[in-house]
Amino acid sequence: MKGPVVALLCIVAAAFAACKEEPKPGEQAAKAAVEGYGHLIAGRYADYLAGVAGADSLPAAYREQLLAGAKQFMARQREEHGGIARVSVVKYVADSVARQTNVFLLLCFGDSTREEVVVPMVEGPSGWRMK
Repeated sequence: MKGPVVALLCIVAAAFAACKEEPKPGEQAAKAAVEGYGHLIAGRYADYLAGVAGADSLPAAYREQLLAGAKQFMARQREEHGGIARVSVVKYVADSVARQTNVFLLLCFGDSTREEVVVPMVEGPSGWRMK
């Protein structure tokens, strides 16, 4: 009797392991927001800008201004707070009808200060992007 029960339990366990639950839209938006800030922190400003909704259709001059603004922002954070050391998700509030999620991030700075920011995210054909 033990043999069939053990075999059945192994089959059930394997079935549960094979069923991979899709991440919720809010979780996907939060992951994209953290990834965007990760690019910013690492100095990959073009990658950061690629995560902004509509950035792929911006005029070149405006795109360059946004890239310069991102660089200046990070330089100011390094000067005033020792840079952004870590980013984590506090929470997210999803609106599935509007296909928008507000992601609340905690920015932890090199000087031990912290700041909570809200990053509005929108879902588009290529995934979640910062608004």
